[in-house]
Amino acid sequence: MHMDERRAIEWDCTRLIHQYVNLNDAQDWHAVAALYTPDARFARPSKPDEFIEGREAILASFTARPPRAQRHVIANTVVDVEGPATARAFSVIVLYMGDVPEGGGLPVQDAKSPLIGTFTDLIVNTPDGWRFKQRVGGLDFRP
Repeated sequence: MHMDERRAIEWDCTRLIHQYVNLNDAQDWHAVAALYTPDARFARPSKPDEFIEGREAILASFTARPPRAQRHVIANTVVDVEGPATARAFSVIVLYMGDVPEGGGLPVQDAKSPLIGTFTDLIVNTPDGWRFKQRVGGLDFRP
């Protein structure tokens, strides 16, 4: 594989990871779910051994959660290209969360915040572009 092609895949996959956290923070769950393949597997950082199977189930798991104020920060992303249609990625994730006051204004940060963890991804090239085939979270510290 030519170096330019490898770098383009690395960039596309990194952009997918960044797009995911931005859409997640916007709580645009349909757009978040669309970043997964139809048969994807997802495990939240808080439950790394519990897989949610399939895009529709992933969407349902997000829409079932009560709304919260949140901001994800993703860092240290490294993408390893396996081939023209497959890559693996590792990222560190920091999650700030809290409750929005009834009168509006800035959210009050949750005492368990921030959470520090990781995502390990299998990303594949589809007719719709690069998508998560498997996304496994994990926590580095107990809240």
